[in-house]
Amino acid sequence: MKEVSCADVLGADPSVQIIDVRETDEVASGMIEGAEHLPMGQIPSRISELDPGRPVIAVCRSGARSASVADALTAAGFDCSTMRGGMVEWAAEGLPTSRG
Repeated sequence: MKEVSCADVLGADPSVQIIDVRETDEVASGMIEGAEHLPMGQIPSRISELDPGRPVIAVCRSGARSASVADALTAAGFDCSTMRGGMVEWAAEGLPTSRG
């Protein structure tokens, strides 16, 4: 599994798919601008919403769930990374969010 920093996500190419795998109540506190909300438990039934030809960065609260999602998506043929430290790190760095 590949890990990327918050700065990598902030400066990511617009073609990168950023997916927030937290639960609905968690994203209400804010998401990364441009991220898609795709809760971890819904990934298997919604995987067709992702473009396998474009890189994916998975994000969660602290990085644990997104690491599991990144591993599963990588095994399914996606180029998927996880954001190290999750939204906890994002907030600690004072980076912008959009409200869910």
